[in-house]
Amino acid sequence: MDNKVRCAWCGTTDPLYIRYHDEEWGVPIYDDRLLFAKLILDGAQAGLSWITILRKRENYWAAFDQFDPEKIARYDDAKIAELLQNPGIVRNRLKVQSAVKNARGYLEIMEKESSFSRFLWDFVDGCPIQNSWRSMAEVPAETAESQAMSKELKKRGFSFVGPTIVYAFMQAVGMVNDHVVDCFRYAELRS
Repeated sequence: MDNKVRCAWCGTTDPLYIRYHDEEWGVPIYDDRLLFAKLILDGAQAGLSWITILRKRENYWAAFDQFDPEKIARYDDAKIAELLQNPGIVRNRLKVQSAVKNARGYLEIMEKESSFSRFLWDFVDGCPIQNSWRSMAEVPAETAESQAMSKELKKRGFSFVGPTIVYAFMQAVGMVNDHVVDCFRYAELRS
């Protein structure tokens, strides 16, 4: 283990969690499909720890057709039943059904807005919000931006997109820089 200062949430012992913190969390993502996948994964996390989903992430990519919204939007009861038998994902009917609903919402946004990325990034004026938290205790569970995004996504038919889930999503995809100021990633992502 190196001597880098990190956000406390990733701990110091799990290499997968540390690598996720160091290489992915907070890095701005602008790709439509990657943003869709991340939103589905964050919804799957509801009530669980992120490390649970992180450990199952590859299984999710395989089970959900590489997060192809066109395919997911057409999932029927038989496909949902099949997914609910898959031990590689969280087998929660509402969460699996929400992926289907969210794929349909994604396709509607793409049809009307032509970019899921732009639709989402408009909630932060297209640029990551740079916070300056000294400790994780200062980091909010939701913000006005996550509340607005949540409300609009729900209006478009999405589920498992409450303001807390949406804020975790915003943190993960770099819409906000919520690394604490003494974390080595804070300055890297600020520049």
